[in-house]
Amino acid sequence: MSLLMAVRPSLPESRLLPVLQIAQQDPSPDADAWLQALGALLRRDVGTGVSIEGASPLSERCQRQLRDLCRQLRPGGRKLKLPQSPDPKEEQEEDKDPQRPGKRRKEPEEEPAGPEGERAPKRVRCLRKEEEEGHEENAGHEPLESLADGRGASPIKNQPVVRAEPRKASESLEDAKGSAESLELPKALQDQVPRLQQLLKTCGERLEGLEDAAPAELQLLNECNPSQVDLLCAQLQLPQLSDAGLLQVCTWLLSLSPDLSLSNATVLATSLFLGRIRSLTSSASRLLRIALTSFCAKYTYPVCRALLGPVLRAPEIGPAQTELLCCLMKDEALEPDMRLVMLGQILELPWKEEVFLVLQSLLERQVEMAPEKFSVLMDKLCKEGLAATTSMAYAKLMLTVMTKYQANITETQRLSMATPLALNTTFLRKSLQATLKHLAP
Repeated sequence: MSLLMAVRPSLPESRLLPVLQIAQQDPSPDADAWLQALGALLRRDVGTGVSIEGASPLSERCQRQLRDLCRQLRPGGRKLKLPQSPDPKEEQEEDKDPQRPGKRRKEPEEEPAGPEGERAPKRVRCLRKEEEEGHEENAGHEPLESLADGRGASPIKNQPVVRAEPRKASESLEDAKGSAESLELPKALQDQVPRLQQLLKTCGERLEGLEDAAPAELQLLNECNPSQVDLLCAQLQLPQLSDAGLLQVCTWLLSLSPDLSLSNATVLATSLFLGRIRSLTSSASRLLRIALTSFCAKYTYPVCRALLGPVLRAPEIGPAQTELLCCLMKDEALEPDMRLVMLGQILELPWKEEVFLVLQSLLERQVEMAPEKFSVLMDKLCKEGLAATTSMAYAKLMLTVMTKYQANITETQRLSMATPLALNTTFLRKSLQATLKHLAP
C-alpha cells in the first residue's frame, strides 16, 4: 500500500481500482489497520464510487488516542489542540471555555481542500524546528486536524504525518524543554558564580596560596550538562585566566569527587587549554605544562578529543604547539592504556611533519599494542613514507619504530618498509637501510 501511495500519480486508475477492490475484500477479521487506512486514502483519492468524502481513514480508537494526546500536550504549554468534531458533547465542553490555551476555531467545512493540501507540508517540515526554538505558536495544529477528520493535504503528502507526527511532537516538546533548561545554570551554582569569580581573581600570578581542596560550589558541576558547563566557563572567563589561575582551577577540578563526566571534562579542556595552546608563539610556561599534563593524566580521552586532534589538524600549528604536545606524549604519569588511546587518535589524523614528531615522542615510551593495532600503524607508516622522502621527522620516526618495536615487526611488514626507505633522501638513509637489514631473519 505504501508503494502504491508513492507511485499512484503514475498509475492508470483502470489498473489501480482492481487492486483496491481485492484489498477491500480481505475477509480476515484481524486485518492490518495501517493497510486499511492507506486503502481508504487511495480510494478517496482516485474516487471508487464509494461515498467516503469527509470520512477519516483512521479508526475510532486511533482518533480517540490522537485527541487524548492533544489534551496531554496542552498543559505543557505547546497549545496543541484537536477539534472534537466527531463528538458533539466534547465540542460543546470546549465551547464553554473560549479562553482555554490552545483553543482554535475550526475551519469552515466548505473550505476547499486543495489550498490546504498545498500549505500543510510546509508546516509539517517547520514543526520540529519551531518547537526546538521554543516558540509558542501552534506549529503542528492543522496537521493533527487532518489526521482526525480526514481533511487537509492530499493522501500522499499526509501519509508520513498519519504514522509518525504525534511521536515527533512529543519528542520535540521534550527536546525544547531540555534546550531551555540547558541555557541556565542550576540556581545553586549560579548564585555562587560571583564568589568563584572573586576566588579566581585573587589567585594572582603567584603559586603561594594554591589550594588543593576545591570550593564546595564546584561540586555542583556534576549536576550540569555540557551546555551548562560551557556557560559557566564563559561566565568565569576561564580562557582568559593567567597560567597561575589555570593551574589553580586544574588543581580544584582534579580533586573533585566523583570525577567529572567525559563530556563535561571535554568542555573544560577546550575552554581551559585550546585557545591558550593555539595562541602560543614561544615555548609554553612551566605552569601551563604542569596544568596540561596533570589534567591529561586523569582525563586523557577528553584531552584527545578537545586538544590533540584539533591542534594537530590546525594548519597554523607551529614549533611551540608541537613542543608542548611532544612534552605531553612523554609524560611518565600517563598510563599504558591512555597512551594507546592517544595513538588511536593520532592514527585517525592526516599526517604531516608535526604529527611525525608527536608520534615519535609517543612511541619512544614503548606503547603496548595488539598486533592488529601495530599492523594499522605499519601500514600507514609505509604509505606516508612514499610522500615523505625528504622528511627528517619521518626518518627519525622510522628509526624509533625499527629499534623499539623490532620484535613486533613481521617479515611482511619488513618487506613493505623496503620501498619507502629506499626512496628516502635524508642523511639518515644509510642508517635506515642498515637497521632494516638488521631486521632480516
